[in-house]
Amino acid sequence: MKVILQQDVRGQGKKGQLIEASDGYARNFLLPRKLAVEATADNINTMKLQEKAKKAREAAEKAEAEAVAERLKNCTVRITAKAGNGGRLFGSITSKEIAEELKAQHGIDLPKAKLVLEEPIKAYGGYTLKAKLGYEVTGTVQVIVAEG
Repeated sequence: MKVILQQDVRGQGKKGQLIEASDGYARNFLLPRKLAVEATADNINTMKLQEKAKKAREAAEKAEAEAVAERLKNCTVRITAKAGNGGRLFGSITSKEIAEELKAQHGIDLPKAKLVLEEPIKAYGGYTLKAKLGYEVTGTVQVIVAEG
C-alpha cells in the first residue's frame, strides 16, 4: 500500500515522502497513529503543493539572508566600554550586546545566537565577527570597542 508520511518514521522515511508499506503495517500502525495518510490522487496533489510552497519559502528565506549579509558588509558597530590599566575591559563584550547595538545603530535585527564570537572581546580595538544567517549564507560584522 502506498502512503504519504505525515511525520518522520524511523526506518521508513521522512515527512512528506511517498513510501510503499505493507498493508498490515499501514492499516494497523501508520494510519491509526496519523503518521501517514493513504496515497490517493488528492493527497498526492496536496503533497506536491506543500512541497512547492516549502521550496518557495526556503528560497525567500535564503534571499532574505543574503540581503541581510549584504547590509552587514557596510555596517560598523561602535560599542563603548570602561577598562582598567592596559586597556583590558571590566568584563567582556558579549554577542547579546553586539546584537542590541546592531539593532540600535543600524536597525538590523539579528539574533545573538547567529553571531559567532571566537573568543570573548576583552580589550579595546576593532574586531571582525562572522554572522551565520542560515542556508549556508554568512556575513561579517565590524565591531569597534572604544573607551567610554
